[in-house]
Amino acid sequence: MQKRMGEAVARVARKVNDTVENKTDSLDLANCKLMTFPIGIYKAMRSVTEGIHCISLANNELKSITNRFVTTFNQLRELNLAGNYLHHLPEEISSLLHLRAINLSRNRFRHFPEPLAAVTTLETIDLEENEIREVPTEKLASMASLRSLNLRANPVGPEVRLLVRPLVSFDLLLSPEKPIPKA
Repeated sequence: MQKRMGEAVARVARKVNDTVENKTDSLDLANCKLMTFPIGIYKAMRSVTEGIHCISLANNELKSITNRFVTTFNQLRELNLAGNYLHHLPEEISSLLHLRAINLSRNRFRHFPEPLAAVTTLETIDLEENEIREVPTEKLASMASLRSLNLRANPVGPEVRLLVRPLVSFDLLLSPEKPIPKA
């Protein structure tokens, strides 16, 4: 067990060092078994955080994203948090003034993460395979940059399908409706 943990820590350290040394604009920490965003990364990356535009934390074991993460990486354009245990986002996510795409698929959201509606630059929101039943259609309709919202494999009700179509100008991806069983 300790050996596997040590290997995981070493893998994260290598990826962070590669990003810092090569001054790339992305940080890929997908599949690293992270339960939280390591605090040490903030110090290790302080010289390059302004240049980070894309972060992938997909397929980890994250239960939350902190305010510090959002405020530290405030130049993000893309954020991939797919395949974690997230159920809410901090209000500070609305301070990401350059964010164009966020992937929150395969998480534990029961409600649409409303702080996203305040991110005016968002073009793509992926919420596939969550537990979302209701969507704030009026707020989404006011998102001028939004081009695609993926809500496939969510238990959204038929009222969402009826309300959304006339209100929004973006692509709404939903799972096909299941036929109502006959009594």
